[in-house]
Amino acid sequence: MITDLLQETEERMIKSVEALEEDLRSVRTGRASPALVEKVLVDYYGAPTQLKQLATISAPEPQMLLIRPYDQTSIGAIDKAIMAADLGLNPSNDGRVVRIPIPRLTEERRRDLAKVVKKRTEEAKVALRNVRRDSLSDMRSFESEKLISEDDLKRGQEQLQKLTDGYTEQVEEIGARKEKELMEI
Repeated sequence: MITDLLQETEERMIKSVEALEEDLRSVRTGRASPALVEKVLVDYYGAPTQLKQLATISAPEPQMLLIRPYDQTSIGAIDKAIMAADLGLNPSNDGRVVRIPIPRLTEERRRDLAKVVKKRTEEAKVALRNVRRDSLSDMRSFESEKLISEDDLKRGQEQLQKLTDGYTEQVEEIGARKEKELMEI
């Protein structure tokens, strides 16, 4: 019973870590990456649609993104959506493709982005603690319902704490790696 609960808890923790990694991909590091804009919502025939569903996004150069819309009529909407997303990017289009030059980051902007990374890392740690709290609550209810013994509860709590510590460490490593990447010139 506890092993099933711990397995379910681990799956939820893995999803929290994956969500952090996905979230940090959208933080700009000075290098062109399609992840910077692929989730930008474009008003496509009245429906908000992610850019990655409307176009091919590539990085032909380290400081340039190239967006090729599947439907040429959507190019204006894509242009507007990128401007409205407040990413600090200035797209230009030639009627067929949208080019986005990625400017070099200033020291001040790097520090601001590092704060964003720390905030998102802390949010991921809070998510892990919430998963731990839910599992601990379930274990205690199992014990109060006499489904497990007090010793099983203690062992389960220790295993849960080890699991939480491991994923918290992983989250910190991901955050530190992204901060290091941000601070590189």
